[in-house]
Amino acid sequence: MPEEDPETEAVAQKTRALRREIRILERKLKRSGESRVALEEAKDRSDSLYRHVLGATEEQKLLLDEKNRMLESLSSKLSKYLAPQVYESIFSGRQGVSLETKRKKLTVFFSDLKNFTQITDDLEPEDLSDLLNDYLTEMAGIALEYGATIDKFIGDAMLMFFGDPETKGAEEDAAACVAMTIAMQRRMSELQRTWRSRGIQQPLRMRIGINTGYCNVGNFGSADRMDYTIIGGEVNLAARLEEHADPDGILLSYETYALVRGHVTAEQWPPIEAKGIRREIRPYALTDFLDDPDQENTIRSEIEGMSLRINLRNLDDERRHEMLTQLALISERLKEQPPPGGMTGH
Repeated sequence: MPEEDPETEAVAQKTRALRREIRILERKLKRSGESRVALEEAKDRSDSLYRHVLGATEEQKLLLDEKNRMLESLSSKLSKYLAPQVYESIFSGRQGVSLETKRKKLTVFFSDLKNFTQITDDLEPEDLSDLLNDYLTEMAGIALEYGATIDKFIGDAMLMFFGDPETKGAEEDAAACVAMTIAMQRRMSELQRTWRSRGIQQPLRMRIGINTGYCNVGNFGSADRMDYTIIGGEVNLAARLEEHADPDGILLSYETYALVRGHVTAEQWPPIEAKGIRREIRPYALTDFLDDPDQENTIRSEIEGMSLRINLRNLDDERRHEMLTQLALISERLKEQPPPGGMTGH
């Protein structure tokens, strides 16, 4: 066998080595290509997943926004059935919704309308509903302005109280309640003129009773249906006082009068009896509220034998002329009236 040329052998070895490197490179390139394809596929899957997640997130956000709007709408609707103070205390977490009550000193307001049954017979149902809702809307607006907790409307009657869920102390609660009733009766006098102009022959006239004492206040009812309200003899007393009040009048219990006597003038009435109330009831008919927040729009004169109060708010020319005419007639009659016992002034 002939010997191979060393140079030829060297070339052959290099050739084999080069072929091995080529095969290695081919395998690496193949793997690299497969990796690139796999990477691109992974990227595609990632992009698809991202788009899916993004779409799902946007969908969830839209659903969440829609549910929030529904909850806000529902919350707003539910608030119409609760006093704002009670609604706020429940939704803020300060108060639970379990069947719990507590005893607190409250000032209780009770009102109804004089001869409302007769008015219902005289009006068509649609006119009656409009009139009653107009009245209740006006009175509820004043109640909320003064901080009353509106317990309920019972036909033409209203039950409210001061001192829960928030209180400023027994005296301030009673004073706020009395100031509210004054504002209500003043507004009623304005509404009566409006109702007459609408053809209502017998406008609504409100009677109000106010009492201060300890009541049970909280959630009453069942675990499935409860009502935040007040019960007790002091609530009944406010209702009894309202029954004895004059139309357009305000009758206070002695307990309330004692707390606000520095802010009001009132006339003591003879004691009355009320079913379920053992103690003597000494009512006071409210005649004026001395701390009048609307005194800039009020002319008041108080001397022995005369009490004069003129409300300047919404005073039009016709009413001004009527008042001046009446005052002139009163002045002339006073000039003509001889002094008692034939006495003459100097």
